[in-house]
Amino acid sequence: MGVFFTGFIIFLGLIILITGIFTVKQQTAAVVERFGKFNSIRNSGLQFKIPVFDKIAGRLNLKIQQLDVIVETKTKDDVFVRLKISVQFQVIKMKVYDAFYKLENPHDQITSYVFDVVRAEVPKMKLDDVFERKDDIANAVKLELNDAMVDYGYDIIKTLVTDIDPDVQVKAAMNRINASEREKVAAEYEAEAERIKIVAKARAEAESKRLQGQGIADQRREIARGLEESVDVLNNVGINSQEASALIVVTQHYDTLQSLGEETDTNLILLPNSPQAGSDMLNNMIASFVASNQIGEKMKEQNKVKGIASTAKKAKPKRQNPPMDDDEYRSEE
Repeated sequence: MGVFFTGFIIFLGLIILITGIFTVKQQTAAVVERFGKFNSIRNSGLQFKIPVFDKIAGRLNLKIQQLDVIVETKTKDDVFVRLKISVQFQVIKMKVYDAFYKLENPHDQITSYVFDVVRAEVPKMKLDDVFERKDDIANAVKLELNDAMVDYGYDIIKTLVTDIDPDVQVKAAMNRINASEREKVAAEYEAEAERIKIVAKARAEAESKRLQGQGIADQRREIARGLEESVDVLNNVGINSQEASALIVVTQHYDTLQSLGEETDTNLILLPNSPQAGSDMLNNMIASFVASNQIGEKMKEQNKVKGIASTAKKAKPKRQNPPMDDDEYRSEE
């Protein structure tokens, strides 16, 4: 009998010991009640409680948590839009009691405040302003939640507007507006590029015309210099300026006819443009022939003189004797 009683006592002691020991995880707080009344808050690690008398009423997560709230509201320009608000909050370690006992469901409380703030701020803005000032909306939500939730043992770390979703038709209209704006900008850039091309082409043409005019001027200057030299050469051989001019004109005329004749695909025929043109051309030809004969005779005379001078130079003795007087010359004869 005594052995049975001793065994019972040992078994009962083990049960009490096992039920009186518990552990609390890291970043977690356990609320212990005794006979239904708050007794203590236990932090992470191995903890003890009195079996039967004490019990764990609940555990609170001390990590940063996130709650996503989707709010549908209307903007100032009567556009319905859905906003996704992400609230990051945390239980204050020094206010675990308030966080556990003052709020039945903190998520519902936070959601209610988010709805209230968003539906008070967004109707003051137009749709474009909602996109541009989403940080203002998030700051307003954070400020309102901090003032309200700090008394309940919760700290609002940060609030974010993570999504703004207008009505489908409104999104389509915004996309069309955006596409039109981009097409307008693209058209402006294309027009500017075309203008640059036209200006560059005009400048190139102007430069080409300038260089072409300079080339023509240089060509005419050289032609004039050549004509001047030709007239000087002809004057040197005894041909007057009028005859020289006629010869040059006829020569250029025949050069032109020759260049035209070299073109095999041409059907151009040159005819005199006045009744006197034929006789004038004939007179010019006769004058050119006479001038050519004169040039030929003059050149022959010059060549003959040069030949005699060259022969005399070759026949001259290498050793030069002193000149003889008339008597010596006659005696030698």
